[in-house]
Amino acid sequence: MKEFNDTILRAYNGEKTDYTPLWFMRQAGRSQPEYRKLKEKYSLFEITHQPELCAYVTELPVVNYHTDAAILYKDIMSPLPPIGVDVEIKKGIGPVIDNPIRSKKDIDRLGELDPENDLPYVLETIRILTEEKLNVPLIGFSGAPFTLASYMIEGGPSKQYNKTKAMMYGDSETWFALMDKLGELVIEYTKAQIKAGARAIQIFDSWVGAVSAQDYRIFIKPVMERIFTALKEENVPTILFGIGANHLLLEFNDLPVSTVGLDWRTSITEARQMGITKTVQGNLDPAVLLADWDIIEARTKEILDQAKNQDGGYVFNLGHGVFPEVEPDTLKRLSHFVHEYSAK
Repeated sequence: MKEFNDTILRAYNGEKTDYTPLWFMRQAGRSQPEYRKLKEKYSLFEITHQPELCAYVTELPVVNYHTDAAILYKDIMSPLPPIGVDVEIKKGIGPVIDNPIRSKKDIDRLGELDPENDLPYVLETIRILTEEKLNVPLIGFSGAPFTLASYMIEGGPSKQYNKTKAMMYGDSETWFALMDKLGELVIEYTKAQIKAGARAIQIFDSWVGAVSAQDYRIFIKPVMERIFTALKEENVPTILFGIGANHLLLEFNDLPVSTVGLDWRTSITEARQMGITKTVQGNLDPAVLLADWDIIEARTKEILDQAKNQDGGYVFNLGHGVFPEVEPDTLKRLSHFVHEYSAK
C-alpha cells in the first residue's frame, strides 16, 4: 500500500498544506460507468449490504479521480430501519416512509440503535477500506436530526416541510423528543464508524435551509451542539453541510465543529466576511461540470484564489453532489487541476 496521505485531515484541522485537498460529494456512483454496470444487477440496498462490493464502490473514485479522501457509500436512511422506521428508496422519488411520525407515541415505539449488531455490514465495509485498501482518509457520515426528521414526519421528500414545521411550532414536546432520539442515534452511529476506522465525519443537514435562523437556534441547534460535543471526544475532524443555508452559517460556525461546508450560493470571501472562522469546504456549483472545460477551469480558479487569499483551512469540493450526467474524465481533470494550480 502507498504511503498514507493525511493532507485533507490537516486541512480540516486548519493547518496549511502543500496543495488544496479535495473530494466530491456523491463521488461514489452516479456518473461512474463501473457503478452503472453494478446497478444493472444490484440495488443500492444490496450493494451497501455486501461489504466487499460496497468497499469497491467507495474506493473507485479515489482510484479514478485521485481524490484526497473517500466517503463511505451508503444512504442517510441506513440507520433508520433498525430502529423501526419502515423506509423504502423508490426510484425517481427517494426515501418513502410508510409509518411516519405523528405523535410522541410513534417516537416511543422506536428502538435504540446498536451499530455493531444492527449495521455490521456498514462497519465491516469501513474496516475493509481502512485496513486493506485506502491510502487516504475515509470520511464517515450521517444525516442530521432535522433532515432525518423531515423524512420521518413528511413520509418522504418535501418542498415546503409543512408537517415538519407544524410539529416544531405546534407540538414542541414531540419535536424535542424526536430530536433527542435522533441525536442519540447520530452519536452512536458516527462513533461506531470512527471506531471501525473512519478518520472524519460529515453531518449532512441537507434540508435545514428551510428553517429560519431563529427557529434553528430554538429547535435544532441544541441537538447539534450535543452531537458535535460528543464527537469532539473522538479527536477526528467534523464537517457540517446544508443546502441553501447561507443564513445559518454563523450558527454552524458557533458549533464545536471543525469545518463549515458551503454550497454554491455563498462564496468563500462572503463566508469569511460574514464571520466564518472555521475551515471551509466547497463550493463549485455541480452544474458547472456540465459546461466546457474553460468555464470549469475559470470558476475553479476563482474559488481557489479566494481560498488562498483568506486565512484558515480549506478543502475543495462541490456545492452539492455530482450529477449523473457528469463525465468521469471531467472529474479526473478537475482533481488534477485543483492539485496542480493550488500547489503553485
